[in-house]
Amino acid sequence: MRDEDVPAWWQGLGLDGLIDIHVHFLPDQVMNAVWKYFDAADEHYGTPWPITYRTPMAERLKTLALLGVRAFPALVYPHKPDMAAWLNTWARDFAATTPGCIPSGTFYPEPSASTYVREALDQGTRIFKVHLQVGDYDPRDPVLDDVWGQLASAGTPVVAHCGSGPIPGRHTGPGPISEVLRRHPQLAVVVAHLGMPEYAEHLDLTSYPNVHLDTTMALTPFTESLMPFPRSLVPRLADLADRIVLGSDFPNIPYPYATQLQALTDLDLGDDWLRAVCWNNGARLLGL
Repeated sequence: MRDEDVPAWWQGLGLDGLIDIHVHFLPDQVMNAVWKYFDAADEHYGTPWPITYRTPMAERLKTLALLGVRAFPALVYPHKPDMAAWLNTWARDFAATTPGCIPSGTFYPEPSASTYVREALDQGTRIFKVHLQVGDYDPRDPVLDDVWGQLASAGTPVVAHCGSGPIPGRHTGPGPISEVLRRHPQLAVVVAHLGMPEYAEHLDLTSYPNVHLDTTMALTPFTESLMPFPRSLVPRLADLADRIVLGSDFPNIPYPYATQLQALTDLDLGDDWLRAVCWNNGARLLGL
């Protein structure tokens, strides 16, 4: 499948487009820093990671529109203190002027987190992002307990990069996030990247009623060469048709957008499963 084939693909499923829960738009200076990191992917990951959609912001938005991505968040995330609050303001302003963009937010373990998360929720933020590898913090930090409680009470989903791929961090893996869920069992965590490479362990977290997993980069040839998804787990994906949501990591992917959709198609789990993953589940989580 090529990108130009994507609209015909979702039209064939009877959908009005795609809902992608894992998209990144960032302030230019932050995005440029992210791209600079990926420029050294050989050093960091042991393999090249060319950014397929390394284009100006307006062109990236046009690309999503042409693909038929009807709703997406501009997931922001901090790597140090005193960064999250202004990213939240930027993300809200960006969403307010960008058709299809869902207001998103983030947080960091700092005393002000509870206050700015409450402000973000009050101002309409509908999804949050945490990146435990980049942020290098423990989600069990007591300063975050009220934040998790607020999000659980609000029913607001949190996309959590908690798996140990592509490289492990001090607080990645299923252990830390599972302890957060034990404290806040109603929390709507969306485990990014199907939890790679601890796929089975993160799938187990769906014992909590509001845990989902996104497909971001999982099952694609690029990721299969590094962290293959065990074929024995495919039936579990079928059983979790209401808990798997489409994610892509656009624009920071080393292959065309269509590659993710082809990987999902190749699972051969049926059109109903694809409709749930590519539209219905995302619409429910985002309140669309």
